[in-house]
Amino acid sequence: MQQETLNFFEKVYEVAKQIPYGRVTSYGAIAKHLGAPRSARMVGYAMNGSGSKNVPAHRVVNRKGLLTGKQHFDGTNLMQQLLESEGVKVIDHQIQDFEKVYWDPSKDLLI
Repeated sequence: MQQETLNFFEKVYEVAKQIPYGRVTSYGAIAKHLGAPRSARMVGYAMNGSGSKNVPAHRVVNRKGLLTGKQHFDGTNLMQQLLESEGVKVIDHQIQDFEKVYWDPSKDLLI
């Protein structure tokens, strides 16, 4: 991977590590916060490769609150189970009361 991609991934991980327990954000919100609003898919790629980096990737979902990254977690429902263990209600891979648990890094972070 190119160095600039690796640097972007590291920035994504730093933002993702700030997502509060019991809250979620979107790939696009992280991309926008990092000044790359059209790079939501790259944020997704970063989340896919975050397994060994102690990043709460289960807290990053699509802009509608769907658990679109669930296939990258071991086990059939691990992403949902992790979210539910934090008090986030999920039905049919959809976060319930999404607007109440949504966290916007651009409003809450100074990075």
